[in-house]
Amino acid sequence: MTKFEKNTHRVVVFGAAGHTGRFVVDELLRRGLEPVAVGRRAEALEAAFRGGRVETRTASVEDAGSLDLAFQGLAAVINCAGPFLDTAEAVVSAALRAGIHYIDVSAEQPSVQAVYDRFDGPARTAGLVVLPAMGFYGGLSDLLATVAMGDWGEADDIRIGIGLDRWWPTEGTRITGARNTAPRQVIAGGQLAPLPNPAPRTLWAFPEPFGSQAMIGVPFSEVVVIARHLKTGRLDTFLSEAALKDIRDAATPPPTAVDERGLSAQRFVVEAIVRRGDQTRRAMVAGRDIYGFTAPLVCEAVGRVFAGGVASGALAPGEAFDAGDFLKALPFDASTFA
Repeated sequence: MTKFEKNTHRVVVFGAAGHTGRFVVDELLRRGLEPVAVGRRAEALEAAFRGGRVETRTASVEDAGSLDLAFQGLAAVINCAGPFLDTAEAVVSAALRAGIHYIDVSAEQPSVQAVYDRFDGPARTAGLVVLPAMGFYGGLSDLLATVAMGDWGEADDIRIGIGLDRWWPTEGTRITGARNTAPRQVIAGGQLAPLPNPAPRTLWAFPEPFGSQAMIGVPFSEVVVIARHLKTGRLDTFLSEAALKDIRDAATPPPTAVDERGLSAQRFVVEAIVRRGDQTRRAMVAGRDIYGFTAPLVCEAVGRVFAGGVASGALAPGEAFDAGDFLKALPFDASTFA
């Protein structure tokens, strides 16, 4: 874990009162950084951060001036406010106007692609880092694929398996799912291509306690991210069918905290399998609570950006950082890089 002296850097958490945003605020405090909680509604911020331990500011993507005021005097923004199709471009624009770095946790392919297309050049010119999709969906899979790829210049195919024992969706996840209706993409023939219909299915042999899981093709933002910097003929992402059924069921409740950190009991395992000819390389990690785990991912990223040595521009996590070293800094329950 990259640590800094308290108050060395101040970080906007946009969407701080949301489920993931609160995890990110807590993680920044734990690492000795100073979060500034920003959101649309003052009452929601007050309810989330009573006691004055965190400065709060109100701003909205519909009001560019409010974002400019909220970002004054800060060093970076972590955008946790989805749907990112509605927030990312406005928040990146404000970050560049303020001269600060930008990180988000988008799982939405169109949002991430738009950030790459629109902001890579301006970020390079400004000497700033723009990192979309640095969350559980997107960034984690990209880091695993990068470390598995190793010194190979290209691969025949990459397969990502995301095993969840259950998926209790937040309100934000449900809103994003309703908003993000764009066709999902995979990589086929070395190019971005639509997910086949019907989506492919497979059995994935995870380590215990997950074991063999029925999986279905559900690509997230990792496809756009990996396509940016890794060369592969094919890329497919599979998700546990049981988890997909959970999120499609309107009766599935939101996550419930079972410890003092606010984490749920949900367990995850993510594996990247990279093949070139008859050679196969794998990287796998396991942990708890996909929303809670996003916090150390993005906070490790912002710490490393502050430490220097990260190229400017709109980047994939695996091209911004040493993927193996980054993953080793995270609090997984289990990990295997081979």
